[in-house]
Amino acid sequence: MAVTILDGSTFCISDDEGNIAGSTSGFFASDTRFLSLLRLTINGEPPLRLSSGRVEYFSAAFYLRNPLAGGLPQDALTIARHRFVGDNMQETIVVENETMSPLSFELALDIGTDFADIMSVKEHDFTLGNPTEAPPLPPLADCRIDEGQRELVFSDSGQGNEQTRTQVILSKPGECGRSRACYRLELAPRARWDVQIDIVPSLEGEVTSPSLIERHFGEERQRVSDALSAWKMSVPQLRASWGQLHNAIDQSVSDLAALRLRGGNTGIARLPAAGMPWFMTVFGRDTLITCLQTLLLGPELARSALEVLGELQATGDDPSIDAEPGKIVHEIRHGKTARRWFPAYYGTVDATPLYLILLSEVWRWTDDAALVRSLKGPAMRALNWVEQFGDLDGDGFIEYQKRSERGLDNQSWKDSGDSQRFADGRLAETPIAPCEVQGYVYDAKLRCAELARAVWRDRELAEKLEREAAELALRFDEAFWIEERGGYYALGLDRDKRPIDSLCSNIGHLLWSGIVPPHRVDALVDRLMGEDLWSGWGIRTMSAADAAYNPLSYHNGSVWPHDNSLCAWGLAKYGRWPEAQRIIHRMLGAAEHFEYQLPEVFSGLLRTETPFPIAYPTSARPQAWAAATPVLLLQVLLGLQPDLRRHVLTSSAPEAIPTWVGDVRLSGVHAFDRLWDIRLAGGHVTIEEL
Repeated sequence: MAVTILDGSTFCISDDEGNIAGSTSGFFASDTRFLSLLRLTINGEPPLRLSSGRVEYFSAAFYLRNPLAGGLPQDALTIARHRFVGDNMQETIVVENETMSPLSFELALDIGTDFADIMSVKEHDFTLGNPTEAPPLPPLADCRIDEGQRELVFSDSGQGNEQTRTQVILSKPGECGRSRACYRLELAPRARWDVQIDIVPSLEGEVTSPSLIERHFGEERQRVSDALSAWKMSVPQLRASWGQLHNAIDQSVSDLAALRLRGGNTGIARLPAAGMPWFMTVFGRDTLITCLQTLLLGPELARSALEVLGELQATGDDPSIDAEPGKIVHEIRHGKTARRWFPAYYGTVDATPLYLILLSEVWRWTDDAALVRSLKGPAMRALNWVEQFGDLDGDGFIEYQKRSERGLDNQSWKDSGDSQRFADGRLAETPIAPCEVQGYVYDAKLRCAELARAVWRDRELAEKLEREAAELALRFDEAFWIEERGGYYALGLDRDKRPIDSLCSNIGHLLWSGIVPPHRVDALVDRLMGEDLWSGWGIRTMSAADAAYNPLSYHNGSVWPHDNSLCAWGLAKYGRWPEAQRIIHRMLGAAEHFEYQLPEVFSGLLRTETPFPIAYPTSARPQAWAAATPVLLLQVLLGLQPDLRRHVLTSSAPEAIPTWVGDVRLSGVHAFDRLWDIRLAGGHVTIEEL
């Protein structure tokens, strides 16, 4: 089991003893592993774990006892490792003699780094460390030791990046050799000894003095602690008698705080990264959906995302990175990973309409016309991309097909290489028009028509967008509807315009977008909640009746929490409250089995066959849109929606909410520059302005 701590894009993965030694562990910053080895031994043997875990998202503690090595009696020493991650990493090791006799022993630290880029490390994770499938990782880098035996500096000279360095500063001088620091200790009875290790990463070759490092760490600890406190104070405060709801929301608030990116030379502000460990960066689609899910916590994350993604919007046509003018970025990378992959990559077909949807949703919650006016340029460029570049063949649907040799084959949210399959298991060939993206475009056009009429004062544009949305809805229903199996919408259209007839959770996104005509709703709800898609823990990504179904597949039968939250939102929009509430109940029940930290994805095995949801082996945790899922589920449960015309917060929840929800009070919800108090008691929701 791994222990992970993080602060924005800087994070550390270790084992339960605090050691960094595995192929996927390390201290990472700027998409580069700056420490791949930090192993503690006593008389040449690893200590034994007593207990360990995270303290806050940015700190962890490991409590150990000595091994039976070198003549040490059992339980003679207690060893504590306290670790903190901010811009840099700091660890304090405290050893105490618990006996009545003096003790002599050797404490050693093996220290090293390979400066591997994060994509190389990720490949080891996704192959479960299988050395026959994963590419070899770089060897340990060369080390320079200062004369005072207190500082080790590793340089990436073997990779031709001499400016990439890791500086390791020890608070006490030791016997230092290549990748090793050794202390020969003698402790009197009940005596304590400690050493502090500071790890400082640099892509620019800077070397910092120990005195400056110590002052910096003190300031960093205060900054990170203050940031967490400020975040928790700024979000609405929840009290709920339903423990699963209360605990899941509390964990979500902490995870979203941990995932907020900050600083950097790209101007990235406080917006959520996609997820730990391999996606601690801006992901257009993930960032936008996370912000849509979390507007109940306030508009700040969403405002930052809109501004930053607007700045990163593509300005030119560049096939090497799948970019066209107006397209919203898919992924940003830094450091060595940027050189191996892309500094910016635009291979996503859905982020651009989602950008427009988020802009509208922030406006609906805030009536911030100034924001909408300031982002009119990015919005118009996004609309132009939909019209000029998104429709590859002029049939009125948005398609994707990669142009970059290194790009993604599939560029919708189910972006794994095998996700676009027919019911008989055959792979669909690109260009592909995904069903949910047509729904996003439909919703984006209607929302932008509203913005054009109310804020931009462009009635001609509003009427054009409304007309196009209506035409899209008719074309979509005709081209995507499949009568078999009781009726449902195809996953997409393949290159020959054939419906990709697998039955998938994407149809729930269509309910969220509103593109589904009333006479189709019953059929879609029955498919979503039928035994083929419904696992009992949530809606599967693919029907169990399809040939490619596998409950352990990444996109072909697993359960994704964020996917389920959007399905629940869509069901509620169409007034299908029992089904929406069923998803909420089961999803938060599943969260309990993951210590209330919902993973990116878990298995689609039936609830009747498993006493708890089965983890997916390489699932990201925390992951942004999974962490945001309980927040959106709470919003759906209470039926909360802003009324822009009257500047009030309202509830569309049914007259009687099930008794298993119990009593809820949510205080301090932000809407229209005011705070609101929401109560659920006796099955009824009441809303008051504070």
